[in-house]
Amino acid sequence: MSAELLGALAELGTFVVVGATAVAAVIQLRHMRASNQLGALLALEREFHSDELQESFRFVQGELVYKLRDRGYRAELERIGFIDTRTHLEVNVLNWFNELGTLLKNGLVEETAFMDLFSRLAVQYWEILAPAIAILRRRRGHGQYHSFEYLAIRARKWLSDHPQGSFPPGMSRIPLLDEWLEEDGKG
Repeated sequence: MSAELLGALAELGTFVVVGATAVAAVIQLRHMRASNQLGALLALEREFHSDELQESFRFVQGELVYKLRDRGYRAELERIGFIDTRTHLEVNVLNWFNELGTLLKNGLVEETAFMDLFSRLAVQYWEILAPAIAILRRRRGHGQYHSFEYLAIRARKWLSDHPQGSFPPGMSRIPLLDEWLEEDGKG
């Protein structure tokens, strides 16, 4: 074999080795990203189920609308500075959703799985918490909870685009019989 042919074969061999290494690295990076995203989603799910956050969600859903009728309560929200989360449990929920929005906005979690888990919740709680956010923004500006706002916008769009959630298209559903539908006055 000539020196030129040997040189060409060596270059080809080097190219194949470098190419295979690059493919292996891309595959490994994808697996690492998937693992990191799974870890982030599981941590968010765990945090969501924590006693403190569940208590805050119950407060927002059942009591916030009545608390916001109190001028003094609203003044505490409007004031610049520390807000006592023992009194204003809604701030815990606002902060949690803002963190979710930040993860989504920065591409740190994959949108489909994320929205499958949290889209309905985000839209529901944006609507409940919007009056409190409006009060907070009076003096703090429109940047207050902007990542939560981003999340709510994306979640509304995702729900509009996926009215059945992420249920696989073409797969038949299991029929459900609601035996109390008529008794509950819904039939």
